[in-house]
Amino acid sequence: MIKTQTAFLIIAASALALVGLSYFHSSKKKDAGDASAAFASTYEPLESGTVYITNAHILDGIGGEFASGNLLIENGKITQVGDFKAELAEGATIIDAKGQWVTPGVIDVHSHLGVYASPGVRAHSDGNDATSPITSEVHAEHGVWPQDPGFAEALAGGVTTLHVLPGSANLFGGRGVTLRNVPSRSVQGMKFPDAPYTLKMACGENPKRVYGQKGGPASRMGNFAHYRKNWVKAKGYKAKLDKGEMKPGDRNLQLETLAGVLSGDILVQMHCYRADEMVQVLDLAKEFGYKVSTFHHAVEAYKIADYLKEADTCAAMWSDWWGFKMESYDGIRENLPFVHVGGACAVVHSDSSLNIQRLNQEIAKAWAHGNRAGLEISKADAWKWISSNPAKAVGISETTGSLEIGKRADIVIWSGDPFSNYTKADKVFIDGALMFDRETGLKPMSDFRLGQPGSGE
Repeated sequence: MIKTQTAFLIIAASALALVGLSYFHSSKKKDAGDASAAFASTYEPLESGTVYITNAHILDGIGGEFASGNLLIENGKITQVGDFKAELAEGATIIDAKGQWVTPGVIDVHSHLGVYASPGVRAHSDGNDATSPITSEVHAEHGVWPQDPGFAEALAGGVTTLHVLPGSANLFGGRGVTLRNVPSRSVQGMKFPDAPYTLKMACGENPKRVYGQKGGPASRMGNFAHYRKNWVKAKGYKAKLDKGEMKPGDRNLQLETLAGVLSGDILVQMHCYRADEMVQVLDLAKEFGYKVSTFHHAVEAYKIADYLKEADTCAAMWSDWWGFKMESYDGIRENLPFVHVGGACAVVHSDSSLNIQRLNQEIAKAWAHGNRAGLEISKADAWKWISSNPAKAVGISETTGSLEIGKRADIVIWSGDPFSNYTKADKVFIDGALMFDRETGLKPMSDFRLGQPGSGE
């Protein structure tokens, strides 16, 4: 196992060195001070050849299912899937997956890995900048620690992509970032290329609790008043940008983020539990001309599936967390499947360094609760909740989230039915490169854990 891990680290380091060189050359094309050049993704996939997976039970992530199908990966992309026989060049890797299941890689739209890194000590608490209710200028990526051991543990649970958000203390909490679950020396080396930034917002109890004794807001009324005042400022700022009237020194990082939302370039991810409050937020978005991409936690989403469908807004939910505070009290275990059958975009998320390791079990619980209620949802449809739907929620569905020709080969081979508690991820591919292999012990190892007792090194 040690030799396997060492070889993996050498390969990864070599690839990252190439990434650094390519970024050096590309970044020289940018003008100094160009905002688009700041913190650009330097991610490059590891080298991968041709991989032919045969005889697998395949869920394609968009509702399709093959009881015994094949999948072909070439140059990091999916080139064929379904009932076909590939003609392979010499050197191709053939994997007989009889008895195993194959799915798209798991996508978690609500993670705090890196910003609340393991071990969970105060020194690693970088997810909330609780200094003001308005902190739209901060970026989660500036707090992500790439050495968080949680990334590798999530990979072992099939997670290939994760969306890292600031916490929910603030009305405007800052920008979220979408990451590839790969080892890297820097967060730029993990950033999903061309994925849009997001804006984390929060409603309800958290902001009024945190700021009620710090000058406000101290109520839900205050929350909405603060939203509206800042959206008014953002509209004025955007108007100056659009007219080319911005002078040197006028740049405002808070309003720059909000203007990006109004332009449609930054996607709103809204922490919100109660149905009535989510409807209020949808009206707020109408008032100022932006869209809520996703409500997170959304414990009462089952009450407003029709509103969510009309607004084309996703709801990211737990399978069965509820009741831990008043706004989460009216939860039901059928929440997620009811949103699904209501025609809205349903997503399972973790918000946990532990739950992210077993999101397949989370959808299995929600799927079972729904079917016990008579909803008759297929496993193929349920898998959307951690694949194509979360890809839509964070704006990356054109390139990942499903097993379709031309998409990134983000793939998990499971030991059996992934809706079973006994099933584990056997192999995980990211852009066609094998990143985790349970049989051989291939798994990224954080530098933080090297030499630590029990690390195997």
